[in-house]
Amino acid sequence: MTLPSWTDETLGTKKRAALWLVAVIGEGNIFTKEQVQAAFPGVSQADRRVRELRDHAWQIDTNREDAALGPHELRFVQQGMPVWEPGKATRSGSALSTTQRREVLSRDGHLCRSCGITPGETYAGTYESAQLDIARRTVRQPDGSTTTELVSECNRCRVGGLHQVTDVGAVLAGVDGLGILERKLLAGWIDKDRREFSESERLWGAYRALPEESRSRVREALAEE
Repeated sequence: MTLPSWTDETLGTKKRAALWLVAVIGEGNIFTKEQVQAAFPGVSQADRRVRELRDHAWQIDTNREDAALGPHELRFVQQGMPVWEPGKATRSGSALSTTQRREVLSRDGHLCRSCGITPGETYAGTYESAQLDIARRTVRQPDGSTTTELVSECNRCRVGGLHQVTDVGAVLAGVDGLGILERKLLAGWIDKDRREFSESERLWGAYRALPEESRSRVREALAEE
């Protein structure tokens, strides 16, 4: 199917911006805000229309998500919904208010619900600090229907989970299959919103990180008992 031209001024700026990304920039490539302004001269807030494409599952990264990018660079990672088609440019939910954002962050304990990192905390092995944002997550319900729910995620996890569908029905089914002791253990973690690792679990994680020569010494020590 032939795409409309991004230069067609009868289309809205958001549709033209999407077509420009596809036709001119291409997935995986970097562009700048200056290029956006040059492509749409005289159009106010053209760069904002580009950002709004994220509401339609377009992945457009800044240096918050991709440390390799400069402060004025963006990367067109992946195309989302074809917003130039009829009915596809409607936003999938209004923008969140400051109060809504604050409520979601408070409810989620001011941490990323995917990896547990907190705002300003540095990712392991890097100098990059985490920033929290609110993601709209598609949730599959036990009856097979889907809903969109809000969740706090860091900049890294939000990019990784962009097209993720959470299956709450599968989680509930798993809970039903647990024995009494396992249910109590899980309930305790949920009550504290934190998993407490046993000493053997902590040592297992440390063992897995050892080089083979050192792993063999641990195995030998266990075999001696």
